[in-house]
Amino acid sequence: MPEMQDVFNLYGEPYRQSHNLSHVQLKAINAIQKCRTADLGANTNGCDSCGVVDISYNSCRNRHCPKCQTLAKERWIDNQKHNLLNVRYFHVVFTVPDMLRPIIYQNQSKLYSLLFKAVAETLQELAADKKFLGATIGFTSLLHTWGQNLSFHPHVHCIIPAGGLTQGGFWVNSRKKFFIPVKVLSRKFRGKFLHLLKLQKLAFFGEQNYLSEPKHFLNLIDACWDKEWVVYCKPPFKSANSVVEYLGRYTHRIAISNNRIINVENDHVTFKWRDYRDNNTYKTMTISAFEFIRRFLLHVLPNGFVKIRHYGVLANRDKTKRITICKMLTNTSVGEDSKASTLDLLSSILGRDITICLHCGMQRFKNCLSPPVYA
Repeated sequence: MPEMQDVFNLYGEPYRQSHNLSHVQLKAINAIQKCRTADLGANTNGCDSCGVVDISYNSCRNRHCPKCQTLAKERWIDNQKHNLLNVRYFHVVFTVPDMLRPIIYQNQSKLYSLLFKAVAETLQELAADKKFLGATIGFTSLLHTWGQNLSFHPHVHCIIPAGGLTQGGFWVNSRKKFFIPVKVLSRKFRGKFLHLLKLQKLAFFGEQNYLSEPKHFLNLIDACWDKEWVVYCKPPFKSANSVVEYLGRYTHRIAISNNRIINVENDHVTFKWRDYRDNNTYKTMTISAFEFIRRFLLHVLPNGFVKIRHYGVLANRDKTKRITICKMLTNTSVGEDSKASTLDLLSSILGRDITICLHCGMQRFKNCLSPPVYA
């Protein structure tokens, strides 16, 4: 099956020559082209029993590469398992109006961070209100920037335990449905985001250059105030295991995975996508290779940008102490946080014991991992 690597190998160079790309976009293209090739070197794994030597080419480990997310994802999930509580979890999604998308794209670092900030303050302030919960909650937020057809659609997913810690040190459970009405969430979020947006020094280019004039920018703000912003809460997870399965699908997802690319020929790319407006029907789309690359590169994040963040009870500072208290209050087992080794994670991903030789079936890898070999 064709892969993203094939698209860049065929069309990456002419695309680079005809388009002005940022440093991180060029870095992503180069990494994906070299991933698991001799350009990045290889490791040789020998079997003590039969003498067969296997060569495995190194991964690029770029976070936008379709081949390199599985191990990073499994390692991250293994770390997060120890923070799960014996309560239900909610999944809430915050979106912004499409009229804001162009200026968000032109000011990614600032406005992605602003999006996180507006979401976090909205949830924390409303949860602290006794009318809703009256407690400090904890949640994990994930930034996604794409729609199924690779359009630019920034939104934030939040995974939220169904309850929180009161000032008196007690755990209070939320209602069965989400503890904050989505309309209240939506309007609070709209107000937070637009207030923070007006405080920013933004850059405008191309068709958005007219927004450099304050009156036009304020007109845009007013138009956004007049719209109902979409915030929705999906059905709650039934168990902590369901949360882990969800995290496995969402945390390290990229704009498009290799298994969605169907065909690459005649300067066009055909891929699968799900049409949410048509009962989640799976469809195919064929676009030019250059347009496919353009859409993919829309979702290359700024260098060093953190796209998964934790807040409240789950915030990194003094988290261990708070999580231990929450576990005791929610009848969650408090054990040692034993982390799986890379060997265990790889065996889990591949569905087999990787210390067993595929050729003779005997145990191997007894200190036989050699240094990288470069072409």
